[in-house]
Amino acid sequence: MPVTAPVATTALVLAQQPGNGDNGGQGEDFGKSSPLGFLILLLFLIAVALLVRSMTKHLKRVPATFDPEEKAEADAAEADEKDAAGKPDPEPVKQPEKSESS
Repeated sequence: MPVTAPVATTALVLAQQPGNGDNGGQGEDFGKSSPLGFLILLLFLIAVALLVRSMTKHLKRVPATFDPEEKAEADAAEADEKDAAGKPDPEPVKQPEKSESS
């Protein structure tokens, strides 16, 4: 079985730990954080909290629905209230006609 020899050799080479002192980036300081990193993390958390607060304020101002039928019904009800109050509707302002002079 000469085919298994290269496969076994390759598996042994790949399974070896590096012997040159490189522990894959996991040296003495691996996993430790600096105070500057902690400060940056806190600033990001504060920024996210302020963004969420702003977003909730803006979402409270959004109407429940954007259906045009409800707006038309509300406008019609408002017009009926004006008619019932006896106030005449203001006349529309006429726009001056444009002359076709060149």
